[in-house]
Amino acid sequence: MRVQASKTRYLSFAGLLCMALVLSTFYFDVQIVEAQRKRTTPQRSAQPKPTPKPRTALEKMGAPPPVPTLKQKPVQELNPDDVVKVDTTEVMFPVTVRDANGNLVNNLTRNDFRVYEDNTMQPLSDLALRQVPVDVVLMVDASSSVANNIDDFRRAAQGFAAKLSADDRISLIKFDDRIELLQDWTKSRFQLQRALNRIEPGMYTRFNDALLLASKEQFGAPSLKSRRAVIVLSDGLDNGQGTSTLEAALQAMIRAQVTAYIVSNTEISRATKRAELDTLLGGTEASVRFNQVNIDRLRLGIQALDQSEQNLAQLARATGGRLYKPLSFDALESTYAEVADELRHQYALYFTPLNKARDGSFRRVRVETTNPVYQPQTRVGYFAPKS
Repeated sequence: MRVQASKTRYLSFAGLLCMALVLSTFYFDVQIVEAQRKRTTPQRSAQPKPTPKPRTALEKMGAPPPVPTLKQKPVQELNPDDVVKVDTTEVMFPVTVRDANGNLVNNLTRNDFRVYEDNTMQPLSDLALRQVPVDVVLMVDASSSVANNIDDFRRAAQGFAAKLSADDRISLIKFDDRIELLQDWTKSRFQLQRALNRIEPGMYTRFNDALLLASKEQFGAPSLKSRRAVIVLSDGLDNGQGTSTLEAALQAMIRAQVTAYIVSNTEISRATKRAELDTLLGGTEASVRFNQVNIDRLRLGIQALDQSEQNLAQLARATGGRLYKPLSFDALESTYAEVADELRHQYALYFTPLNKARDGSFRRVRVETTNPVYQPQTRVGYFAPKS
């Protein structure tokens, strides 16, 4: 039994000794591998510092000096009475001259005219009369009073455009219960033709709004480069649904220096209403009583046409234009041709006002000729610039 125990202890000791030898061998192998790795891995060298660039001559001069500031001179108080304003702004007035028979006169010179501003005669230079183109807005009332005769207007507008000069411009506005710019400024008769074909009839008439918008949007501020005119086909009966009055429209036209030529169908409408009224009044006493409502309506309609015609005449006269009253829509072509003839024989009269004040006030202007037989026609005045 003792021998067996001794043998067992010997074997246990031998096993431990072998295990120790294996562990030591593994440890030394790891150390050798680690040493070899350190020898084979290159050592990172320190990065050299960049060599500083040489300073430029501008940098050697140092920081720039501060920006110098100008010393403000003391503001001298001026008396408004001591200020002298120099204003060489000219004013241009289109003038139409007719003889005693109503024929156009087109052979006058500067010496044949006299211009008065607020009753003070104004000097006229050698360049007082000039040839300048004309910008024309054709306006058509497409409400029920004209809707059935749009084709007559189209033919008249085409004939009118054909008589304009090559430098003249034209645009087209249709108005009823809406106001539409169908064609902006153009010298192309083809574009005008296409725009004329887009006219469609409407219902009511915003006459005042249409004139005001044309003056402000199509013309705007006064210009010396061209004469300005609107030719409007309408009876002038505003339906009252707009935002402008006739007085506001007239002032806008004078501010924009626009001449209004009114082709009024009041005579045509009046003749139609009178014929219908005569028919009703020619019936029996019983039928007259039965149709009294229609009779009163027709009478009021005729009165409205009479009043509208007076307003249109004042509008045309104040802007230096003319009121035309054709007896039928068939006469539109000849009427528009007459307007075109007047525009071709119109004088563009320039003068520099003696009153230099830029106060925005209205200046009344009167043009006369040395021949008392002649009848010059122009707008009533202009608004001075304001500063």
